[in-house]
Parts: sequence; structure tokens; C-alpha cells
Amino acid sequence: MKVLRSATAGTLESSDCQVTVEPGEGGIELALESVVISQFGNQIRRVVYETLERMGIVDIKISIVDKGALDCTIRARVEGAVFRANGKTEDLPWGGLIR
Repeated sequence: MKVLRSATAGTLESSDCQVTVEPGEGGIELALESVVISQFGNQIRRVVYETLERMGIVDIKISIVDKGALDCTIRARVEGAVFRANGKTEDLPWGGLIR
């Protein structure tokens, strides 16, 4: 799967995260801002990279502003932003794609 345009998913509310994706310039470029980065920064990065790998994304700019989201929320927001960036709005394989 390829990222065709910019898209966002999520909010800046507590226990959520806002994910913004756009076409990359070769590779995965991740910018992470989190209220819990010192405790969970490595885990958040791991979840993002695993999700992108399972979706077949290898060329992307992704920016995440985390407000304490759980792993499942991060996965859903990344997946949602990528689907929106590709104009996919129907027959979404929620959960099934990233297992």
C-alpha cells in the first residue's frame, strides 16, 4: 500500500493520539511527540513500525502527537490515517489487516 496524499486520524484528547501521514521521500520518517515519551516512547515507536510493516507501507512521513493512547488506539489511528490518505472509506478490513 502507498500513501497518496496527506490525512489525519485521531484527536488531542486525553488517552488518544493524533496521527498525520503524508507521502514519504524514501523510507519511514517518524516524528513523535508524547506526554509519556520517557516511559513509553520505545513502545509507541515499535507499535507504529509494526503497524506500517503489516500494512506494507515503506515510504511515509508520519507525525504522532500522543496524549497517553493505548497500543490498540495507536494502531487504529495509524491504520485510519493511511486508509484516509488512500481514499479508502468502504469495506475496510479493520483489525484484520494488521494482525
